[in-house]
Amino acid sequence: MAATRQHGAGPSRRVTPGDGGLLLFRVAGVPVLLAPSWWIGSLIIVVLYAPLVGRLLPEASTPTSWLLAAAFAVLLGLSVLAHELGHCLVALRLGIPVRRLRLFLLGGLSEVARTPRRPGQEGLVAAAGPAVSLVLGGFCALLMLAVPPDGAVWLLVAECAVANLAVGVFNLLPGLPLDGGRLVRAGVWAATGLRAKGTRAAVAGGAVVATGLIVWALWGLATQSEDRWLRLGVCVVTAWFVILGARGELAAEARRSWPDGLELTELVRPVLQLPAESPVSDALAASAGRGVVLVRADGVAAGLLDEQAAEQLAGTHPHAPAELAAEPIRAETVLLASEPGEEIAERVRETPAWQFLVVDDEGRPAGVLRREDLRAALVRGRHAH
Repeated sequence: MAATRQHGAGPSRRVTPGDGGLLLFRVAGVPVLLAPSWWIGSLIIVVLYAPLVGRLLPEASTPTSWLLAAAFAVLLGLSVLAHELGHCLVALRLGIPVRRLRLFLLGGLSEVARTPRRPGQEGLVAAAGPAVSLVLGGFCALLMLAVPPDGAVWLLVAECAVANLAVGVFNLLPGLPLDGGRLVRAGVWAATGLRAKGTRAAVAGGAVVATGLIVWALWGLATQSEDRWLRLGVCVVTAWFVILGARGELAAEARRSWPDGLELTELVRPVLQLPAESPVSDALAASAGRGVVLVRADGVAAGLLDEQAAEQLAGTHPHAPAELAAEPIRAETVLLASEPGEEIAERVRETPAWQFLVVDDEGRPAGVLRREDLRAALVRGRHAH
């Protein structure tokens, strides 16, 4: 199984244990991590798959069966890794930063920095992983024709084919958080213009997928299928993953959604421009619930007045230049007044800043949006529904 999630870790960012696993390597600056739970999932696969190897290769000794089962677990992990690299590289190609790629219990996760802006981007990123898996699976299936059948080498090639085809086909099932669910969301989003409606449709698909997995596992028990215990273990864990993932997607969409009828102008505080060399005590007094842009003599903005820093500075040096208490204006802290509300909410959520400069289409300051004001408005909007 695999997923793509909502960041901006750059190539030089140091990975710590808190990042979620052992750093294996980096791809285009994106860290690839192996989570501790991957070992648990692999151990489960080895224990459940080894008896099946003994039945597929009756002449194989017990150590050989366990070795081939372990090989299958590794091949499955490599298959998931190839799948996730497909997501990662396409996302980067589309200009969507990727925070990290992580392999964990029976699956993988590519954490993107932000939600794709258009349904076409969502669809391309979602389709990339299954495409890689199906191509690799097809190649290994053809390779099986060139390898003598019924031997250990043939079984390894078959395992690689099955692992990739299983990862590819499973991820095309039409429910979040699987790639097929993201394709459903992209399709509904493109047809209706509403990402939230696509999310709800794909979450419903996730419930159907989880139910189908449990039914298939129970059918294997009822019919005494040879792989019934492997099937039961994988299906139960996977259904749990799908249910939790779908719920997480629904919650994320609720946080992202913009209440109907809410206008950005209702949340933006008036903006006041002051010389950067103004005494900090004067700038603080002039703010009075407004945003303050501090401008240098050459006309370049020095930043937004940070009220907390200004209060501390004014307490000891009231005549110090207000610029010393300025919060730099960065590209990510500038919002365009005409941007869709959902994109503004997402930008604010992802950017570590407490206030944002809102500008009009000509680039002129139109106001200041504070994180606390937006959060309160979104909470009121959710409660209203």
